[in-house]
Amino acid sequence: MATHTSRTAIYAALIGNLLIAVTKAIAATITGSSAMLSEAVHSAVDTGNALLLLYGLHRAAKPPDQRHPYGYGRELYFWCFVVALLVFALGAGISFYEGVSHLRDPEPIIRPAIIYIVLGLAFLFESVSWWFGWKAFAASRRGGSLWSSVTDSKDPTRFMVLFEDSAALLGIVIAAIGTFLSVELKDPRIDGAASILIGLILAVVAVVLGRESKELLIGERASPELSAAIRQTASEEGCVIEVADITTSQLAPNQVIATLGVVIDENLKVVEVEQLIQRIEQSIRARHPQLFRVFVRPQSMARARDPNAD
Repeated sequence: MATHTSRTAIYAALIGNLLIAVTKAIAATITGSSAMLSEAVHSAVDTGNALLLLYGLHRAAKPPDQRHPYGYGRELYFWCFVVALLVFALGAGISFYEGVSHLRDPEPIIRPAIIYIVLGLAFLFESVSWWFGWKAFAASRRGGSLWSSVTDSKDPTRFMVLFEDSAALLGIVIAAIGTFLSVELKDPRIDGAASILIGLILAVVAVVLGRESKELLIGERASPELSAAIRQTASEEGCVIEVADITTSQLAPNQVIATLGVVIDENLKVVEVEQLIQRIEQSIRARHPQLFRVFVRPQSMARARDPNAD
């Protein structure tokens, strides 16, 4: 279901975020920094998210059964969508709340040196986690822009860790700048504004993650390259006159259902048609092991030209 690189990135994010969350929470308690508290909540949410992604991978790997004949692959997409909701509701929501509260009732930051030390260590740990996330994401890229690689990806765990760690690194920088300006200008409201800005970043990341997870959850098509390859394989059969249509649906990162409408020689006998269908299905699945199910639907030339024809 997921490559070793992808799982390694999630484990790295889990360990790193857990240690960072505890450190930030202690620092926020000592210093009274709103931005630091937002960062602690952010890291705690990321820790829980990593656990949910691992649980999703575990559930998605379950084999098909009578109740779920197509397997549990889309559980991964469901839990990825839950992760996006948590980033928005907890990460962004609490950061907004803390920022607004600090603007309304500002408290001066004490012992800012502790904040700088913690943020420096957090940046180091997050950078290591980010590197693992980038490595997993880069392994799945097939050229093109970063955005197209995200929208074309069928494994959200690859870019979720990368996006969360990128948001965390940016949040650390904002928290450090907010702390510095708040102390130097003697205006604790700047610390609250930094917390709100961190919340905005998390909200944007959550919307992007939620959108991509939703598309996969409701049944996104497989890559056009796979459809073209399926068409080519089916067309190699001598009795296939034309591949009229191909419909694909992504069940999991490495599981796809494909349905083909093929125009075949009308002189074939029933037994020959059955043998032809079997050969097409076996050829396609042999070349493309990610195909979980392949359904071949013979049809006449008239039906291929006009789907509404009687």
